[in-house]
Amino acid sequence: MPYIQNSAQDQREMLERIGLDSLDQLFAPLPAAMKLDRPLDIDPGRTELELKQHLAEMASWNHPAAERPCFLGGGTYDHDWPALIDSLMGRTEFLTAYTPYQPECSQGTLQWIYEFQSMIAEICGCEIANASMYDGASAAAEAALMAIAIKRRHKVVVSAGLHPHARATLHTYLQHHGTELVEAPLVDGVTQWGDLVDGRTAAVLVQQPNYLGLIEDLDQVQSTAADHGALSVCSLYPVATGLLRSPGHAGIDVVVGDGQSLGVPMGFGGPHFGFFATRQEFVRKLPGRLVGESLDRDGRRAYTLTFATREQHIRREKATSNICTNNALIALRGCIHMAALGPQGLEEVACVSRQRALELAEVLPASNGNLQLAFPQQAFFNEVPFRAAGGEAAVRRLQQALAHGGISGVLPMAPDYPGLEGVFTLACTEKTSSSDIQALARIAAECFRTEAAL
Repeated sequence: MPYIQNSAQDQREMLERIGLDSLDQLFAPLPAAMKLDRPLDIDPGRTELELKQHLAEMASWNHPAAERPCFLGGGTYDHDWPALIDSLMGRTEFLTAYTPYQPECSQGTLQWIYEFQSMIAEICGCEIANASMYDGASAAAEAALMAIAIKRRHKVVVSAGLHPHARATLHTYLQHHGTELVEAPLVDGVTQWGDLVDGRTAAVLVQQPNYLGLIEDLDQVQSTAADHGALSVCSLYPVATGLLRSPGHAGIDVVVGDGQSLGVPMGFGGPHFGFFATRQEFVRKLPGRLVGESLDRDGRRAYTLTFATREQHIRREKATSNICTNNALIALRGCIHMAALGPQGLEEVACVSRQRALELAEVLPASNGNLQLAFPQQAFFNEVPFRAAGGEAAVRRLQQALAHGGISGVLPMAPDYPGLEGVFTLACTEKTSSSDIQALARIAAECFRTEAAL
């Protein structure tokens, strides 16, 4: 960012311009208890060269997860992407393009959005998809709002296996809508709906695989929702559809999710893009925007912004949502990624990720009696929940040992799931190698041997 000088002389001139004598007068409206009554405790000023060297030193302390073996998951995964994505993303036609308010001038943008929608709909097993969302969490919340509008009911039942951030976002969206948000608990790692879903329920939300990495029964979700006239909603990890049945093919009404695993770097947790797919009958309730294909007056193929049900395009009282962007440039990465991989490539990524997870689930417990599968009776995809003997203290030690050994890993479950102390997950992708797994197992074994010797 630019350096903005603010000398004592500058301050005097600005205060004079607004008719004040001092900074104390400027900040007089602030309560005295909120003001610092001493000088700032900062180092003396540095030269520009010294400052750059200091910042470079601090930057060197950070070790990006993607530059070393990464077993972290929980919604952000260390997947690879074809080189052509970065090459195409760098073209000025994409980098400088903006929201297609004038569709006739944005045929290129509208075309790739149309292709994005088509591929997302295919992956999700649905009839239509919109032009993407902010992220997976807001997409889940928008799905709940859509279900409330369609069903005219004010109860939403959500699986505790939905990502904690998505559940928090749901609460934020729904707390002022007079909507009852009910959480279905996890039993042995998967959702138990019990009698929570009833005739007042608008939507039933589940995640596939869930936050613990375990596979949920989508047939049960669909039938439970349908039996009570509610919409079924699935938050999907899209890579999993390379092996697992698409939610739409299981009869799920709305499929949402986060597209980070489709060619988007981890980037300290963002930015990502979300996706939203559903049935054709709900097209006029779809949040955000939808691009369609038509013909121009000369009979040539043309693309148009068919639906734009957001506040910026129509009257606020008619809007289905207030989403202001579709994270277009990030969604373009997903579009190029899906086109480059194709169905076979996506299946290969899923198969390798799953195979590495199976290897991890076998090697880690075999090499270390202190680490076992947390839910051995449950199926998983590429993220595996383990349980450490010694509880949370053991999890923290393992996390630190891996970090010192150059491996990013261990996502504790206890902060979000009381009762799961000592449980953590490790995730594998197509970038995970057998040597990475062996290295992780060696560090884990040494960590517990050292602790036992103390």
